[in-house]
Amino acid sequence: MHNAFVAALVLIPIAAGAQNPLRDSIEARIGSEPGAVVAVSYRDLQTGELLHIAQDTVFHAASTMKVPVMIEVLKRAQEGAFALDQGLLLVNQFASLADGSPFSLNKADDGDSVLYSKIGERVTVRELLTRMITRSSNLATNQLIELVGAANVTATARQLGAVHLSVLRGVEDQKAFDAGMINTTTSRDLATLLEAIERGTVLSPSSSAEMRTILLAQEFNEKIPAGLPPGTKVAHKTGEITAVSHDAAIVYPQATRPYVLVVLTKGIRDSAASSKLIADISRLVWNQATARR
Repeated sequence: MHNAFVAALVLIPIAAGAQNPLRDSIEARIGSEPGAVVAVSYRDLQTGELLHIAQDTVFHAASTMKVPVMIEVLKRAQEGAFALDQGLLLVNQFASLADGSPFSLNKADDGDSVLYSKIGERVTVRELLTRMITRSSNLATNQLIELVGAANVTATARQLGAVHLSVLRGVEDQKAFDAGMINTTTSRDLATLLEAIERGTVLSPSSSAEMRTILLAQEFNEKIPAGLPPGTKVAHKTGEITAVSHDAAIVYPQATRPYVLVVLTKGIRDSAASSKLIADISRLVWNQATARR
């Protein structure tokens, strides 16, 4: 299936950079944001239209790295390494991938504070997986990375065509960060993974459906979904740290095939401004994607 997927990617026509109204309007909006560095990857899964802007620029992945972690967890579960309903003892102590020294997460810095009330209890892999995506739980993420291994997450993503994506450490592993172990991605890489999830080519159809269901339950919707008509289904994962803001999505217009949109930004310190920029780009893409249908 992987070879067929790669072949399908080769056949997708690339939208011309010159005289492309969508590209021009997106670049004009980016240009209105002083200091912004922005990458965009858009793939229409019905028409085959593809548009890239700075698609191979490498960004700090922030919490978008949780998408390849999810893929690796489902891959290992599919292979029988563990069951999604298997319970794991929830702890808040992890080994730095720099030197093995212990570190813990701060509840106040986590998008999901509820999970901390379950430390010392057994929590299913499925719940950890869901909270990692829908609430961007750092505690769940580190627990799952220890379960499957950061190196395996990267290897699987690379096998799927995400050639610049690297998951080198868990969240808030300061010693690893100081050692230059940065989780990275590009807009092209994330778009490649999301297209594989939507087409069901990344894993089995049931595992792909599980990933789409989790992504559709995302609770942080101030970026790509904010630029869409109310009620539009969006399977997506956000990421945000200081002056970095991302969203990577599969968008489902009614009664037609979906499209993939990834917007990565850096250099904007005001998170409201970066969210609005992403939402505005999302609106421009929606108008283009739905105009001819």
